[in-house]
This record gives sequence, structure tokens and C-alpha cells, in this order.
Amino acid sequence: MRSGRCSALVSTLFSTFFSTFLGVLLFPAAALAAAPAEHALVLRIEPATQILQGRDSISFDAPRAATLVLSPRFRIDALSVDGRAVEPVAKLSGGLQRITLPAARRIEIGWSGSLVALDRSLDHRDTLTYSQPASGRDGSFLPAGSGWYPAVDASLEHYTLELDLPADQRGLVPGRLIEEKQANGRYIARFEFSQPAEGISLMAGPYRIEERRIHTTAGSEVRLRTYFHPEIAELAPAYLDSIAGFLDLYEGWIGRYPFSEFSVVSSPTPTGFGMPTLTYLGIDVLRLPFIRATSLGHEVLHNWWGNGVYPDYAQGNWAEGLTNFMADYAYRERESSAAASAMRLAWLRDLAAMPPGEDTPLARFTSRTHGASQIVGYDKSAMLFFMLRDLIGKSAFDAGVRAFWREQRFRIASWEDLRNAFEQASGRKLAGFFDQWLQRTGAPSLSIAGARAERVTGGWRLHLELKQNAPAYVLSVPLAIKTAGGKLNRRVELSREHEAAVIELPERPLELALDPDLRLWRTLAASEAPPILRDAMLAQQPGLITPGADAAVRAAASTLAARLLERELVQEKNARTLLVAGLHADIDAWLADAGMPARPLSLTATSGSAQVWTARAPDARIVVLVSVRDAAALSALARPLPHYGRQSYLVFEGARMLSRGTWPAQPQVWKIN
Repeated sequence: MRSGRCSALVSTLFSTFFSTFLGVLLFPAAALAAAPAEHALVLRIEPATQILQGRDSISFDAPRAATLVLSPRFRIDALSVDGRAVEPVAKLSGGLQRITLPAARRIEIGWSGSLVALDRSLDHRDTLTYSQPASGRDGSFLPAGSGWYPAVDASLEHYTLELDLPADQRGLVPGRLIEEKQANGRYIARFEFSQPAEGISLMAGPYRIEERRIHTTAGSEVRLRTYFHPEIAELAPAYLDSIAGFLDLYEGWIGRYPFSEFSVVSSPTPTGFGMPTLTYLGIDVLRLPFIRATSLGHEVLHNWWGNGVYPDYAQGNWAEGLTNFMADYAYRERESSAAASAMRLAWLRDLAAMPPGEDTPLARFTSRTHGASQIVGYDKSAMLFFMLRDLIGKSAFDAGVRAFWREQRFRIASWEDLRNAFEQASGRKLAGFFDQWLQRTGAPSLSIAGARAERVTGGWRLHLELKQNAPAYVLSVPLAIKTAGGKLNRRVELSREHEAAVIELPERPLELALDPDLRLWRTLAASEAPPILRDAMLAQQPGLITPGADAAVRAAASTLAARLLERELVQEKNARTLLVAGLHADIDAWLADAGMPARPLSLTATSGSAQVWTARAPDARIVVLVSVRDAAALSALARPLPHYGRQSYLVFEGARMLSRGTWPAQPQVWKIN
């Protein structure tokens, strides 16, 4: 069970994909062989008092022993098995009650208790680990895996659910809306989810609902809805337009949309989750003008990958990477080749920022819990699909995607199932390709060991030698060759630590560049990866320096360090990375004393209350400089700055970002004499 898939919407904003499966319970495929449990839930919630009362009738297609999972926040008011009342015996495990029951066809259970009071002060990092069912007048979120209903352990589930709320509230769960009405001063809505579900999440709030029914180009009839807080209700028509466009895009690319509806639901906290038939997003995220035009499609696409085909978590989660590639990256490709290359550079910069020893094989990735797991499960996985498309061609890749959808719809599928689909579509054996990218940690480190040219009859012959770290990967290495007559692109096959190759050319070669368009997952050379904020955010043993004597600045710097850095601070002399924060004059003085370059002129071109940039110290340590007008300007950075991990420099006015960018990367180039 899980609360939802990743949110690319939030990741686009925050530049550090925050996605999680809250309270996740990962199911082995063997445990899911039984038919799904059938839930018939009736639920009453009082957001003002955080009271929940529920009843559930759970049925199975054959007598079956079951373990129910429920939060210890709730008491069991009634329990019967095949009509016989039983006394619940619960064992606490993993923070949840587990009630083991004898084999039966039907379980009847009533439960009640108090939800956690909604905390609107949560930031995006807090939501990564927050797994309690919460409620308040501004909104309620009961994530799957939090134990708010009696889930059947290690089982997929079908369900119907009747939701009873105060008249000024609206709510929903993933699935088809059967009915909604006002009755006796209450709002009543009934839902059903007839496909196998991995858990149930519930959302409610003082929503204004907008609805549109559409027929997609593939002929699907879909109900589109927005459940928005009053302050953003005017955004609804534009969101409905965008959803319709993404449904058409992905139906044409993959196959028919698998559900009857899709909704966008606003959250009073900076939440970002995708679930079957809906996405749940923070109010501030939904206000951003670029969200619906770009990353909303990521959430729509998860209804195919993740919610329409389920990853076999025992063998790794492929859904995040495939969604990242076919949504976020695909939109960059449609924008321009330069935008797509910039995104690949961002992935490789993230890899360069990963602390030693934190990499894991992609086959072990299940969900994002910190920055390193995001780099593996999102960046590396998306790059795998990019390299696969390069290897087998776009036509075969798209055919494999469509075949995978046809064969695995609403089934649990593994990386091996994906490989089989692409092998059949391309007619190629791909086991070696998938094995090296799924099972190994790290990445190849490539360089040009030598290159020389000789004139031959009819043109020129380029002799070159490439090398990589051991153990060797099997790679098709892109090369850009500058000749007297223009630029040529070639590939060299590399399968050993050292490989010699010969390339015939019509003109004299002048310069050789190694993978300048960044088409391989690899470790960048230092010149190819100028520092970004994430280098400090993920660094082991970070240190903090606060030049100057202003006590308020020192306090604000400590708060910023706690927000920005994922590790505990160490003493400056032991630090591998430094965060230096202070007033403008103090920062300038510190730079001079440390023998570092002065403040970049590009930052002074934009006025603002704070300037942030990365640099390298003379001892090669990465330094993040935070230069501010006053202590208030430094305090204002604590919330927004962690969202910009892929940037090298930023200028802020208060908490509002005015400008940002990355220091340019330089490809590996060999001059040919």
C-alpha cells in the first residue's frame, strides 16, 4: 500500500524530486497471487474535531486467513468473521496494529478514533516521512499505509467507499465517482475502484468542484474534475484543458487511458502525490504558471506506469524512471535539443554530487527517501530508457512501450518484463544492456587516452584510444569530430578498459570531443561538472562558517544549514564542503582572506536581498556562498533555497527568486596535431 506515486510537479519546482510512498508496505509478487480483497467501506469524518468513524465489510472469493492492518490511533468497536463475533487480538509491528484472523469469506469490522490535527507548517521535506492520517477544516489527508482503514496485509484490494462529511466539505478517494449528494446537512459521496489497488488514500477539504466530461481522440469517455480550495478556484478551467491534452498525448503514444476519470486535488500543505485517477498537490504549486503546461503530464502518465501497471518491487521500481523519461524529459525534447541536453546534464551533475558509498543498484530502488535514492531511481532510470532508445531506435522503443502496456495492464510487472517487450519489438537481445545498468553501482568514467591523424588515399584516418575504469562497461560512445570541412558525429564501441579504434574521414580532423551531448550515464570529469547546490546538500561532513559578529545572522545561518544540508555539521577543519553565510561585506572579506575569486559579476547585475553561488576553494573543497543584506534576508532563504539543488547561483528578494543558473560545463576535448 502506498499513498501515491511521485510528484514531478513538486520536483520541477523543488529541483529535488520529493516523492515518497508514505507508510509504504512493499508487496512481494508471490504474496499478491491471491484474488484481491473486496472492501465495502462506510466512513464519517468530522474535520473540526478530527473524529473518524468507519465500517468495513471485507470479502474474499474463497475462505482465507487474513491479517488486518490498522493504526493504533483507532479502537476496534466491532469485529466478526463469517458472522461470528470475535475478540480482536492485535500485535504492534512497524507502528501499526496487526490483527490476525482465521480463514473466512467475510470480515465485518467497525472502528473509530481521532485523526492527527492538520499541520499547515509542514514543508516538502517533512512530507517525506510524515505518515499519519490528518484532518482539519482546511483539509484532510489519509494516506494509504497510514492505517486509517483495516487494510488486508500483502493483498491488492478492490473497494467501494461511502464518504460522509460536513456540508461545507468535499472529498474523494481514487476511483469512479458513483454518486454525490447533500442529505441532512451532510455531503455524501460514493466511489468504487474495480481494478486491483495497492491501497486507499483519502482527501477532503472545503473544495470548489469544476467538472468536464470529454471524449479523447482514442474514444475514451473521461470525467475530469478539479477539487480546489476557494483561493485557487479560478485556475480550474485551465487545468481541465491541460489534463485533456495530456490524455490525448499518452493515449496516442501508449494506449487507451485505463480509468474513467482524472482529478486534480489541492492540498493545504506542500504535498505532491500521484494516485490512480488523481493527483494531490499543494496550493502554492498549483498556482505556478508552468505546472499545468509541463509537469502535470507526469501525474497523468502515472495512471499508465505505476497505477496501471504495478512495479514488482522485489526486482526494483521501473515506473518512476519510465514516467520521468516519457513526461519530464519528453517535454524538454519537444522544447529543443538544447533543453533536452541540459536535462541530461542535470542528471549527470546529480550523479557527480552523490556522496561516496551511497549509490545502490537500480534493481534495488523502490521509492525515494533521500537525494541519493532519487538520483538512482529517477535520473539513472530515465537515462537508461534514453540510452535504450538510442540503442534500438525510436520506432522499436515506442513499439515496445505499447506492447508492454497491452500485455501487463493491471498486472505486476518487472524489469525483465520490460526487457522482454523491448527485445520482441527490436529483435535484439538486451540482457547485457539491462544487467549492467540495473545490477551495478556507480557509472563508467570515460576519457580519451590518445588521438592522431594520418593522411590516406581519399581522405584522412583518425586513430584514437579510449579508456574507462574497471570493470568495463559495454558502451557505444558518441564522439564529435571537428574537421577542416565541418563537424561530424561518430560512435565507437567500447567493451574493454582500453579500446583502440580507427575512423575514416573525408577531411582532416582537428579536434575530438567525447560524448559532448551527454548521451551516456557516466561520471563527469571535473571540468564537465562545475559545482551545484546539491553538491553541498548531499555532502558528507559539511561545515558552516559565519564570518562577522552579527548574532542574528549566525542564528539564521544555523537554521538555513539545518534546512539545506542532509548531514550533521562538522568542524570546519574536518568539513569536505563548506556553507559560508553572512552579510555582503563579511562575505567579500572572507573570500579575500581565503584566496578565492571575488563575487561573480553576473550576480551583481540583478538587485536583491541575497546572492547565493557555488565555488571551489584552493584546496578543491566545494563552497556555497550565501551573501545577504541583513539577517531577515538570510532567514527568508530557509524555506525556498533547498528547492534549487540543481542551480549554481541564485539571486533572491526575500523568499522570491529573481534569477538563477548553472556554471557552464566544458566537454572533454582532444586537440589533434
